[in-house]
Amino acid sequence: MTAGGPSGLALSLGRIWAIALNTFREAARIRVLYGILVVVVGANVLALVLGQMSFREEARVARDVGLASISLFGSLTAMFLGVFLLYTEVQRRTIHAIVSKPIERWEFVVGKYAGMALVLTVLVGLFSVAMIGMVTVQGAGISVAMIQAIVLAWIEVLTVAAVAIFFSSFSTPFLSGIFALAIWLIGRVTPEIEDATVAASSWIRWTAKIALEIVPDIHLFSPSGRVVDGATVSVHAEFVSWSYVGIASLHGLGWIAGLLAIACVLFHRRDFV
Repeated sequence: MTAGGPSGLALSLGRIWAIALNTFREAARIRVLYGILVVVVGANVLALVLGQMSFREEARVARDVGLASISLFGSLTAMFLGVFLLYTEVQRRTIHAIVSKPIERWEFVVGKYAGMALVLTVLVGLFSVAMIGMVTVQGAGISVAMIQAIVLAWIEVLTVAAVAIFFSSFSTPFLSGIFALAIWLIGRVTPEIEDATVAASSWIRWTAKIALEIVPDIHLFSPSGRVVDGATVSVHAEFVSWSYVGIASLHGLGWIAGLLAIACVLFHRRDFV
């Protein structure tokens, strides 16, 4: 068979999986991740204290703090991994040994992202277990809305990781971190930015509109407390449907695929001499 046939695809997937596993092992040795995990567990324990200080709102506080921890610390971890894991290979010059082997650069980038996705999935799972434990201690059950919110937070984290690795494919860790953080912050408040520019001059509205078109709508992954289809939704009451979760997930996966494709092209053209 030709290299582009089924055997070629199998070889590519094998190389990508090997890079992903190596990235997973490399990330598992980063002590900062364990520190983040401790902070998230501590935040959930703090939710118990705050819940006791509220009046019959223990479970609500536990859910809010738990979901906020998954979104915030998960996204920050995604930025950290996306910014440093790819650049570290260049800084240590191990990239020279890698690209000299029968491996395509796009396979290296995709493998790195796949490894980060594995790490982030494990972390989101651990964060979720900590939150569910705190909610259970408060005497509340696991609702469908909570599962939906966790799935959306997981997609958010994976999307942020793609944003970070995109910038890391051509920039330094400092600038990549700044850019990724800015994109995440803007993506979380795109509805507010649109509302704020309604009364602005036309050029400001058009500038904001163009800027928002090239930024992922990360706010879609945190709909609780927002207005969706004309109704206010909350993870504590009427939440979004599974169709919303599916559409939002497809939005995130589309951005992930697009960002990885551009990152592969930029990384391929990069000179490591």
